[in-house]
Amino acid sequence: MQVTFTRLFLSKRYPLRISRGVSAGSENLFLAVRFLGQAGLGELAGTTTEDGENCDTGIAELTPFLATLPADQQSIQAIWQLARSAGVRPRALAALDMALWDALGKAAKMPLWKIFGLAPRAVPTSLTIGINPPEITRERVPEILHRTKAKFLKVKLGSPDGLEADREHFLAAKQAAAPFGAVIRVDANGGWSLAHALQMQTWLAERGVDYIEQPLVKGAEDQLPELFRKRVLPIYADESCWFAEDVPKLADRVDGINLKLMKCGGLTEALRIVAAARAHGLKTMIGCMGESSVSISAGAALSALFDHIDLDSHLNLTNDPATGAELIDGCVIPNDRPGHGAVIPDWPGDFDK
Repeated sequence: MQVTFTRLFLSKRYPLRISRGVSAGSENLFLAVRFLGQAGLGELAGTTTEDGENCDTGIAELTPFLATLPADQQSIQAIWQLARSAGVRPRALAALDMALWDALGKAAKMPLWKIFGLAPRAVPTSLTIGINPPEITRERVPEILHRTKAKFLKVKLGSPDGLEADREHFLAAKQAAAPFGAVIRVDANGGWSLAHALQMQTWLAERGVDYIEQPLVKGAEDQLPELFRKRVLPIYADESCWFAEDVPKLADRVDGINLKLMKCGGLTEALRIVAAARAHGLKTMIGCMGESSVSISAGAALSALFDHIDLDSHLNLTNDPATGAELIDGCVIPNDRPGHGAVIPDWPGDFDK
């Protein structure tokens, strides 16, 4: 299978600080693969200290795998399983998987949302405000909401400076968002202890928060049942849920799960996670991880499946290299182009037919 790679450093308009650190941008890997006679486009987003994936590891894992893939293999499901069994990690697998689905859509001359039997419009996306001092939060929230016309604001909490810093940041965000009528959600990114989560959920519920995402650190899932029993707000798992096999382990201790293409390895596994979540009576959310319009467009193709959407990372980029899904009336809507609909002008090439 022919493949070409390119690396691009994507800079954030506003550095994003969460409980685990701050990011001002990332080097993302873009790939084009020749499949079913079409060039499919995919993306590996961001270097992280959590899983060690980056452009180098993506190329190192995908190049030998694709070189040995049988030329007559046309099953995306089979390729996904073969790649995972070969040790291709989630971000690289996501890049390959979305590229294969993109090529399939182009071969069928249909957008992916239509291939999946979905509608293009879904619920509005959240826009994210990272952890900041209150004075910065008061400046950024109005700019973000005015520029995007977003209907939901996701406030990052779990500050290393403690609960008082969280409260000050939250109140600044709520005050700044009030003139726009935006509904507030909260994501702690595992930054609270159980005791702090119990305190904060009550405090946040009294202030009209919609839900709490990942209140406890990954690895503390055994503490979730107590928080779940005493919850006054819905709880969503993010870092605790990577693959469909994780869903049953969380089904009795959260209200929903947040999947991300970079965590689960692409659209193929995303469909399985949604099915598993629905089978266990859980709500669903799709999020993102420093992705451009390439990966965002792939995720948007599935967006009608989700109760909540957090596809906003491309809106915080100063140099998004691609065009694709559009923000319309607060919703990230895939276009009608075949495949996932995202393109990078002048790349990829034609593979020298």
